[in-house]
Amino acid sequence: MLVRHLSERADLGPAQVAALAALDEDTPAQLARSGHLGVADVDPAVWPLAALALLDEGRGLPEWARRFAADPDPALREQLASCPGLPADVEDALAADPDPDVAAELALWTTSASVAARLARHPNAEVRRAAASNEAVPPAALAALLTGHDPQQPGAACDGAHASTVHDTLHRALSNPAAPPEAVAAFVEHPSWLLRRAVAEHPGLPAEAYARLAGDREPQVRASAARNPGSGPEVSRFLAADPEVEVRRAVAHHPRVPFDVLERLTPTTRLGPEPLPRISAATPEELAVGAASAHPRLRMLVAHRHDLPPELRDRLAADPDASVAKAVAPHPGLSPERLRAMVARHGRQVLARVAANPDAPGGLLAELARHEPSARRALREIASHPNATAEALLPCLAGGGRSRVRAAAHPALPAAVIVRLLDDPEPEVVEAAAGNPSLPPAVMAQRLP
Repeated sequence: MLVRHLSERADLGPAQVAALAALDEDTPAQLARSGHLGVADVDPAVWPLAALALLDEGRGLPEWARRFAADPDPALREQLASCPGLPADVEDALAADPDPDVAAELALWTTSASVAARLARHPNAEVRRAAASNEAVPPAALAALLTGHDPQQPGAACDGAHASTVHDTLHRALSNPAAPPEAVAAFVEHPSWLLRRAVAEHPGLPAEAYARLAGDREPQVRASAARNPGSGPEVSRFLAADPEVEVRRAVAHHPRVPFDVLERLTPTTRLGPEPLPRISAATPEELAVGAASAHPRLRMLVAHRHDLPPELRDRLAADPDASVAKAVAPHPGLSPERLRAMVARHGRQVLARVAANPDAPGGLLAELARHEPSARRALREIASHPNATAEALLPCLAGGGRSRVRAAAHPALPAAVIVRLLDDPEPEVVEAAAGNPSLPPAVMAQRLP
């Protein structure tokens, strides 16, 4: 892991690159991805993984792709099949590869509609399964996978593994946004609830299909219909009274749920702290109404908007409910005085969120790092904050865990401390310190094998 972190440094010199490249077969590929090795530095016969890494980055040569397409090692051909922008003749060769794993990998990644359609008709079921999830497959080919995708020869055995492959192929095709809605809608009453859930997640179905899915016996299917941007307000109003909380929560996450429905859901349904799409799209008038609601949870949802008018943002920062204050604490634009007032009012409950505020100055971060009682999450936020000073970072190192690892990687950490951390008993701390841009190059050179 230390070698990997060193390979990703931007300040490597030619001698250091050469020393790292000589360590093993994998490191040249890492150096190629990091930009330290280019076409002129790589011989595909010597460093095949590095050449494939450059092809994957779009920086390799077409003749390399042709070379690997004919390579006897199927693992290299399979890796090639996932590379973007391959020449048409190379894709043709990979599509006809005798190893189905190679063709399946191409089926996952090709952006050519003609190649994708060809692979959707491949005689191997695993290749067809891979193609079913590729959005480059034309709608007609996806419809064929849904209505008659299995070209088994008459009399061929169909064991449990094959049935599982068939089911998974259907699931992938139904989940593919490019699948034609009429072919997907035909599965609204399929016996498999997993397939019905995939149907309920499709964004382009007719309204009557969503209405039928809203009455499905499985809560997970109803929840998918409730959350689907294609379902209308009638579905939202119907499912807002669903007995299952996961369904009501899904209604709240619909991007166009009527605002009055959302307000009714807030007191009875735990919605979580993440921003809701409907709140993100709310008008200024709706936000003002929500911020004045008697329900703290609705005020909290409004407080998650990071583009609130300053006066509304500041009003929510002074909210007496800690959940509302936590939601608004990371917002840009809050003054250090308001952030300090939040900590004074709510204490440890808001420490981590205040520490995550991008405008928190170094002095405030140092105060938060010394706060008693301390909060591990606050130390983790401080340890990766760009405004953190050495004074703020040292308590994070003492805090242990992830905060210690993050602090070891922070460029504001004094060089002498970084050097000491290279001998830390925790491997993750050593790796973080090795990747710290403030580590003196001379020390790094001494550490190279």
